[in-house]
Amino acid sequence: MASQDKYRLPTNVKPRHYALTVWTDLKSQDFGGSVVVHLDILEETSTIVLNCSDDLDLGMAAILTGGQQWQSTQLVEKDAGRLTVQSPSALPAGSEVQLKIDFNAKLRGSMNGYYKSAWQRDGKTEFYALTHFQPIDARAAFPCWDEPALKASFTVTMISHLDTVNISNMPATSEDAYDATTSDFTGLSKDVQWKITKFQESPPMSTYLVAFANGPFEYKERLVEMPLSGRTVPLRVYATPDIVEQTQFCLDETAKVLPLYEAIFDIEYPLPKLDTLLASDFDMGAMENWGLITGRKSVYMVDPNKRDFSARRGAARVQAHETAHMWFGNITTMQWWDNLYLNEAFATFIGEDIMLTRTHPEWKVSTAFITSHFNQALNLDAKRSSHPIEVECPDANFLNQIFDSLSYSKGAAVLRMLANHVGEDKFLKGVSLYLKAHLYGNTVTRDLWDGISEATGQDIPRIMNNWVTEIGFPLITVTESPNGIHVRQDRFLDSGLPKEEENKTIWSVPLEILTVDKNGQVHIDKTALLTEREKSLPVDTSGTFKLNAGTMGTYRVLYTPDRLSKIAKEATKDNSALSLKDRIGLIYDIAALSTAGLTPLSSLFSLVDIWRNETNYMVWNSAWTNIMVVIHAFSAAVEIRDRLRAFGRSLFLPLVQRLGYDFPDGEDLETAQLRKTAINASAHGRDESVKQELLARFADYMKSGTYERIPADIRMITFTNAARYGGAEEFKALFKIIENPLNAAASDAAIHAVGATENLDHINEIVEYMKTKARDQDVVSFCFGMAENTVAHGHLSRFYKDNYDALSKRFATNSMHKYLVQACFDCGSTEHEYKDVEEFHKDKDVSRYSMALSQVLETIRTKIDYIERSREDLSRWLIGWEERSK
Repeated sequence: MASQDKYRLPTNVKPRHYALTVWTDLKSQDFGGSVVVHLDILEETSTIVLNCSDDLDLGMAAILTGGQQWQSTQLVEKDAGRLTVQSPSALPAGSEVQLKIDFNAKLRGSMNGYYKSAWQRDGKTEFYALTHFQPIDARAAFPCWDEPALKASFTVTMISHLDTVNISNMPATSEDAYDATTSDFTGLSKDVQWKITKFQESPPMSTYLVAFANGPFEYKERLVEMPLSGRTVPLRVYATPDIVEQTQFCLDETAKVLPLYEAIFDIEYPLPKLDTLLASDFDMGAMENWGLITGRKSVYMVDPNKRDFSARRGAARVQAHETAHMWFGNITTMQWWDNLYLNEAFATFIGEDIMLTRTHPEWKVSTAFITSHFNQALNLDAKRSSHPIEVECPDANFLNQIFDSLSYSKGAAVLRMLANHVGEDKFLKGVSLYLKAHLYGNTVTRDLWDGISEATGQDIPRIMNNWVTEIGFPLITVTESPNGIHVRQDRFLDSGLPKEEENKTIWSVPLEILTVDKNGQVHIDKTALLTEREKSLPVDTSGTFKLNAGTMGTYRVLYTPDRLSKIAKEATKDNSALSLKDRIGLIYDIAALSTAGLTPLSSLFSLVDIWRNETNYMVWNSAWTNIMVVIHAFSAAVEIRDRLRAFGRSLFLPLVQRLGYDFPDGEDLETAQLRKTAINASAHGRDESVKQELLARFADYMKSGTYERIPADIRMITFTNAARYGGAEEFKALFKIIENPLNAAASDAAIHAVGATENLDHINEIVEYMKTKARDQDVVSFCFGMAENTVAHGHLSRFYKDNYDALSKRFATNSMHKYLVQACFDCGSTEHEYKDVEEFHKDKDVSRYSMALSQVLETIRTKIDYIERSREDLSRWLIGWEERSK
């Protein structure tokens, strides 16, 4: 019998090939076409069940068997994203049939399925169309078997207006005029000049990777020679004409990483080309469609005439990530979405760490990984409402919730830990073996462990299984004795010690013990693996030692106060045994431990105070990030908040006074980023001199209309400063930047920054703009900006609650609602706010954002307890610091 799973398709048939024809009318914003699916009948059946969205208006359906004529079939009513086709006669097992279905629909406006995106040409709004199918929206563009394991090849044909460009996964084989008067497609206007573009057949792939787009695109192109095959592969980056000149950096980064991946994986890139399309409206950051990457223009655009490290690093990270997917995810695909991390964690670790370390060593991305992924993941995983990396998700409607920092960042962190433990070369060899064993196939976690086990000779499942199948991560508590150290592992929770029933998991923990011998030589013991609850280890505690050397392990470490003080002082020495990664990891560990009540909050400030002479911008940025968290938490306690700001100014204002505000050409990256961090921290610390300088620079922009005196590195803080302290003219100028499509990075910065205004009329204007004018993708960014402003918190909450029905409908099919819940309520820190969120959602259908809601409620509860527990300790430390500073 065929499988009968209410969430999964029956297994009695399997698609082998799709011949898909799609016509697009950008003027009417309609599309339609037909799909012919070549099917293998695995079990005798008279019904065929596939996926189909209610968006599609279905026309004729027919089955062709054994070379006979098409036989009309009965379409049974669509239900829960499925379509049942009734065959006129039984289809025998082992036979091959073709199923043909016609369809028509409107282009969506929801950033998924086949949807429209707006852009400005000569002051007029025009539209183009593109696809975003991950995870389950191919069914919104054409009837299909929309599950990752049901791979098939695709031959795509596109019919469009004569003056537009068609692109898809594969290269075009032909393009000709098309006579609509002889067409059978209903809805295709006879009064328009059409053309037809045919594309090469693709390799077998999952439906979520199918892609096509139609619009007035232009492109930049270059060729790369691939190291294994010696083939020359054309690379293109497509965009609308107004921004195409800002795509060169993306193109050049693609040319760097694609050949390197082929060499690292020892597997040829299988497609004849790789394109990237920059979109004005996009749900996520970018998407790895095979041969046609798509992504937000603000992520990818880089002005070739301006120095903008953040824009370059951001574009490079995203493109390296998406290009890694051409192997991870596209050639070899997870069996089902519960193994999403096999795609996303790999692309995050290999793309954003291993690859960019090779292409941009000066960026120190492996160190930045601690702030961009490691800490973000552990902060979320420290909650009871977290989930395992490998999370059960039978219902496809639940899928958007697991595209989070656990699937991406925690998954990447545990892979990074494994690579460090076994050695990066052996790890990559195992990855290559894994890919080769499953080319064009689908995999589960065990397949990956098998490949790495073969390459290393180690029992990888024993080491790794609990890291991906169990919720949470360990806290390693270190105590000392005359004979060495005693270590114990327990689950770490940011709300405090776990209950007994929450503390069952025993992880295999690479302890990575750093020691310094009597000659000053640093040693790291990579063999120490904690596989039990606790054990004693021989370590010379008379000298320097530290666990989790390089912050490579996915865990926190708790030392005695005396040992922590010794480690902190060691870090201040010239030629310290502690690396940059160690120092950054220590800051985040102490901040997390203080949140959980396992160490006083004052420990964080004592550490930062000891490190006043630190020169590395990443350490300072990590310190300020954590200080800002405390400032936001204590924003209602005015005396503590003001003292925290004064402490921040004492750290960073001397750096501003030394480094100034300008970023000269040729300056080293370290100095530039240290200046950026110092200005940002001093401005948020409400320093008057920095405030006035930034206001003056924004005033120059309003007079000249150019960003000459607002370097890209301090664009965000300059805009934020203007919103907070400026009047009506500054507010109007910021909205002019928001609506200027020529500079997406500046527009994004202004969207976030404008929420800093403390003018209630301006806050109300932002709320109205979000309701009536803002792009869907920008609503959440507006909200996150307002969330950093305590004056706006009440307005933010009311916006969500007053417009809940409209927002639920607006974001019904994409991933935005979960982020909206976080943006509007994560800032809460009182019992009243907790009860308000809980009560409002009691009678709501929260199935599409249930995890985000649980995490928000837990965040507020943890914050309430943290503030109450830490208030006296923090106040006492700040008063003491104030006295010492006089």
